Amino acid sequence: MITSNFNLNLIQLKALLLKEYREAFRDKRALMVALGMAILAPIGIMVMSKIMIEKLVDEPPVYVKFVGAEHAPKLITHFADKNLFDFADVPEDERSTWEQRNIAIEIPEDYAADMAEGKPIKLHLQADFTDKAVQPPVRRINNAVRDFSMSIGYKRLLLRGVDIRLLSPVKLVEQDTAKPDATFMLISMMLGIYLMLAAFMSGLSVAIDSSAGERERNVLEMLLCQPVSTLKIVLAKLIGASTVSVIGVLLILVLTSISVGFVDLTKIGATFSLDFSTALVLLLLLLPICFFATACQLFVAFQTKSFKEAQSTVGMLIGIPAFIPFVVSMMDDRPEWLNWLPISGQSMIIENIFKGIEVDWLAVFATSGVTIAITVALVLALAKKLKSEKVVMALS
Repeated sequence: MITSNFNLNLIQLKALLLKEYREAFRDKRALMVALGMAILAPIGIMVMSKIMIEKLVDEPPVYVKFVGAEHAPKLITHFADKNLFDFADVPEDERSTWEQRNIAIEIPEDYAADMAEGKPIKLHLQADFTDKAVQPPVRRINNAVRDFSMSIGYKRLLLRGVDIRLLSPVKLVEQDTAKPDATFMLISMMLGIYLMLAAFMSGLSVAIDSSAGERERNVLEMLLCQPVSTLKIVLAKLIGASTVSVIGVLLILVLTSISVGFVDLTKIGATFSLDFSTALVLLLLLLPICFFATACQLFVAFQTKSFKEAQSTVGMLIGIPAFIPFVVSMMDDRPEWLNWLPISGQSMIIENIFKGIEVDWLAVFATSGVTIAITVALVLALAKKLKSEKVVMALS
């Protein structure tokens, strides 16, 4: 008797699950939109990484309008060594860009005389400092002037018989104990947030359609008329939408490991590798999040009155996986209880993985256990709510 009941329950759950999969995968365009973030995120990581590396390492030419350049030939030569050139040398295809930035340096006529007498010299830098495009060139100009000024000052001290080492009696030597895989933290931070977002966003449209959408199409009412329990219905919807979330997470992991290969991290002395074992640990961490996200979305969607309201209300949940990891990363002293909570616990473990720190399996099982427990509570609560006409008929 027990075996026959178990087989019947299994057959019913299988039938409901097949129905949910058909609904989820019937619209290829909607599915591509759902997985769009998972596909575009690795491309975004690659592009942003290349831009950041270019800003951090590469020093493209900067063109400045020098006024009085003839008064300070050595300074102009020093600027040229730092890739800071006169505006007259700007290529034609970049002239309009640098004309718009309009960076100018005025060198006083008495520059040579003041330099010979050891008097302080004032160079006037003119630019729109509120323009973001101007800020990196201005920063490079400031560094170049500071280096030139220090070199002149050291030479003057040497001529007077003063050892320049007296200017730095104490020197701090920094020794970075981080592992090589932890150097490029920009990629790891973005990837961690994108993985969380993929778990929440990939199955979002499927969760809304299988809840508020089916209710508006009267499919839910017909489904509840069948001799199946509400718990089986909720489980089928949970598994169906969570499957799409898992696919989104897998896509990000696979595509990121491919796309990062096109970024030359050696320019900043960093390495990044996403091997099979690391990807497996990340997937193990994110599987409970996928089911937790879907359970939250189904629970909230069934509380709304219409499909449109469900889209706007459930969409607000997307901010959670982005906000919590950001807040946690900004905290210096993290409370111990954060390791137990969903999202915060996973985000800290993911951060440690990319830092090269050994995986704390106790923390993994703890945060996963709490996440699964909350998911089970949401599923049971939703199964109970589906027995109410107010939820099924969207009555106020």
